[in-house]
Amino acid sequence: MNASRDEQFMCRALRLAALGRHASPNPMVGCVLAAPDGRVVGEGYHPQAGMPHAEVYALRQAGARARGATAYVSLEPCAHHGRTPPCADALWQAGVARVVAALTDPDPRVAGRGLERLRAGGVDVTVGVGETAARALNAAFLKHRTSGLPWVVLKTAMTLDGKVAAVTGDSRWITSPLSRKAVHRQLRDRCDALLTGVGTVLADDPALTTRLGHRAGRDPLRVIVDSRCRTPLDSQVVRRAAEDGKTLIATTAHADTERREALAAHGCRVLVCESDLPGSDDIGGGGRVDLADLMRRLGTQDDIIGVLVESGGGLAAGLLATGLVDRWLAFVAPKIVCGRDAPGPVGGVGFARMADALPVREWRTRRCGPDLVIDARFG
Repeated sequence: MNASRDEQFMCRALRLAALGRHASPNPMVGCVLAAPDGRVVGEGYHPQAGMPHAEVYALRQAGARARGATAYVSLEPCAHHGRTPPCADALWQAGVARVVAALTDPDPRVAGRGLERLRAGGVDVTVGVGETAARALNAAFLKHRTSGLPWVVLKTAMTLDGKVAAVTGDSRWITSPLSRKAVHRQLRDRCDALLTGVGTVLADDPALTTRLGHRAGRDPLRVIVDSRCRTPLDSQVVRRAAEDGKTLIATTAHADTERREALAAHGCRVLVCESDLPGSDDIGGGGRVDLADLMRRLGTQDDIIGVLVESGGGLAAGLLATGLVDRWLAFVAPKIVCGRDAPGPVGGVGFARMADALPVREWRTRRCGPDLVIDARFG
């Protein structure tokens, strides 16, 4: 057993896993098969749900050379029959001598059973190599499988002085074209649901699609938080619902019944959530959507494990205040707009004391063209 070699091949497996950006709701998994002399004889990754797993691609490439090899996988091989047969059995049957897994799979259908089956078959098993990187790569999958809640990423774009629009409301464009492309390529194309508030729909009439230019992107489920069903029937999100059925209106029982039925008739899915004022009977201005209840419900809808939030300050504040945001990506443009009444990225009432401020667990910065990106994680 060579620790440095294990780390080297696991890094390769993790790089392969990252190629599976459309694997959701499955995890992103990479596999490298290395012969005893250190030669790579097979490798692969899981491209998307319904297609073969990483181990299968690696074994196909290796053929007979898999016998006696070491398999490096970024997640415990599965042990259950789903859309594909158990990968743990496939590795054992191919004669793999050793399996190095970055971490165990918390999915109840696996949860250590894959490693147990390998050990029972005489395969040497090592767990924990590259665990930190593997957890970061599959943060959405791991949270969903352990809590039932989706991983929530808040994305904001603001000026250096913390404004998301000028005092007139004009907000195009704050960040550079390079940053906007990065949002579509690295965030929208990889999330399962894109969440915004009805205020954004009324103000901007966004399409909420993924635009990659040179190739088609994966459009996420469009989720509009709309307590009173004010989303216009001629808005882009409603018109697109008639085409692809991928618009969900999250509302409450206080919303007008005719408005709910009209949105449903236009192809929208209407999800009636709990209200944050459940005792209110005021249909016109009753309670808002309970965001915690919405996230619980999204966790059971259409295999949603990752939610991207692009919203106004009110919704952002509600999500942050209730501890529902796992990651915040703040794009900061090198420009200053000024204005006492110009809005910032987070609204709401706010905390009364600095001691009550939400702590950030870890953060890092990077450049995206002229813009600065602050990547913060909570919890």
